[in-house]
Amino acid sequence: MPSGSFSDPLSTHNRSRDRRSYVNGEMIRGITNGDDAILVGENFIGANDGVGAWAQKPMGHAALWSRLILHFWALEAERDQSVTSAGSSTTEPTPVAYLQKAYEQTIEATSAPNEWKGTTTACGALLHHVQGSAISKPMLYVTNLGDSQVLVLRPDTEAVVYKTTEQWHWFDCPRQLGTNSPDTPKANAVMDKVEAEEGDVVLAMSDGVVDNLWEHEILENVRDSMKQWASGKVDEAMASGTADGKGRMLYVARELVKAARKIAEDPYAESPFMERAVEEGLAMEGG
Repeated sequence: MPSGSFSDPLSTHNRSRDRRSYVNGEMIRGITNGDDAILVGENFIGANDGVGAWAQKPMGHAALWSRLILHFWALEAERDQSVTSAGSSTTEPTPVAYLQKAYEQTIEATSAPNEWKGTTTACGALLHHVQGSAISKPMLYVTNLGDSQVLVLRPDTEAVVYKTTEQWHWFDCPRQLGTNSPDTPKANAVMDKVEAEEGDVVLAMSDGVVDNLWEHEILENVRDSMKQWASGKVDEAMASGTADGKGRMLYVARELVKAARKIAEDPYAESPFMERAVEEGLAMEGG
């Protein structure tokens, strides 16, 4: 820990309070929550679910794998001129290729002399404007590998526009990227194009949400939270500092996580995970 005063030489205080992580000279994008990583950018959103079992293994660090893959994925998208061009482009982005490069860069970053081991699922949605005959159309390029989920909702019509399909090797073992896994983005990732409209809500979620809430519950929770925000009936702490317009979705996300956590902590609750376990002949209760 750095000194709490300046009694030590000043050189010891250089960046001593800066605990942000860097790789290849770049500050790592996104944030980590447990073994999971999330990232929200101007035109990209992603959620990677690090496999927690690696915490019990020597040099296991699933959180690092999930965060680095998401970081490199976002960087690859930023480097593509078809994505970053100010105008619409007739060239389509290739998010699976970006993810493949991110996967390869993560292998390199976690190899000797570091040797960090781990695996992670990956899902993300990239917004791109496709040039049409007269006007450009917003298009979501949704990519998934594993059992995390991207859900596109249209709250004004209370409709689920799109959701990704989970990928499994077997029950409770999703496709995943990393140490010892045979899966790769090039071979196993699935990319779909989804036409978007103004007002659509795009969610990127780990199984911490989708194992505990059914699709209709997620839709209802998001709809109700948006109505609550619009009514102004939110506490001042939540509403403060949100002049940039991001406060509404932050509130929606927090309310969704609260609902999922409530089920996860209830040993008697019915949940999607419990339902799937029963279908596999396993006696499980709760979220």
